[in-house]
Amino acid sequence: MANETEDHETQYCFPAVNSSCIKTKRSTLESNVMYVFFSLLSVWTVFLNLLVIISISHFKKLHTPTNMLILSLAVADMLVGLIVIPVKAIKLIESCWYFGDIFCGLFIFLLGVFLLASLSNLIFIALDRFMAVIYPLLYTQRITMTKSLVAICLTWFCSSSYITSIVVGNGYFDSDALRRSGVCYGECTFIFSFGWRVTDFFVTFLFPCAMIIILYLKIFYVAQQQVKVINSLVNRQRDVTLGSKRRKSDGKAALTLGIIVAIHLLCYVPIYFYSHRK
Repeated sequence: MANETEDHETQYCFPAVNSSCIKTKRSTLESNVMYVFFSLLSVWTVFLNLLVIISISHFKKLHTPTNMLILSLAVADMLVGLIVIPVKAIKLIESCWYFGDIFCGLFIFLLGVFLLASLSNLIFIALDRFMAVIYPLLYTQRITMTKSLVAICLTWFCSSSYITSIVVGNGYFDSDALRRSGVCYGECTFIFSFGWRVTDFFVTFLFPCAMIIILYLKIFYVAQQQVKVINSLVNRQRDVTLGSKRRKSDGKAALTLGIIVAIHLLCYVPIYFYSHRK
């Protein structure tokens, strides 16, 4: 009787399919609360990033190399809130993938492109702040709008190319290959061979995170050294005092961006390991 009751209570995503995934049971209240939470999260993410996009696009004074990179970052994050969060929320709450294998491959592609583009933009923003603090006199010559736009194009092109090679190379659009890899029907998850898993760890996690951390540590160290030197000369020349205010302003800007980047990385780390847990 116990076995019959257990079999009766077990729910499958697709009962008519033998290889169907088991569906997680949730109460109506729990599902409704989760839907409301993820809906608000999606709307809030889209709204904030759309505000950044409109502000930078509308005001010509904000058309600077740094802000162009921030604009690209906002576009990537807005697309995450607009596409990734709603679809991922449905999969999490329903515990089943009802959109088919082809859309699963497309979703994995979009998820990978948006996350990798967002992380790549953070690297270029770190490089931009590095040049502004370390080489302030050469910054306007070395960092131009043209170079910034080229960096943005490279970011999206390289991200799309890399994720395409992963999606095609691991058979995301091949239903038979997915079934042979042990993925049950009704599941959409990252599938990597060992070689791709190692490569992806270095390309999308270890290298970019280490590079961002090292750059900002160098920025903060040099900024502190500059502040100490300038403060020692504050009482000697008024022009130096004005220079001190400008350097302090650059330091505060770097600190603000550093905090944003740190929060972004703290959010990215659990997402990376959760999505690569299998």
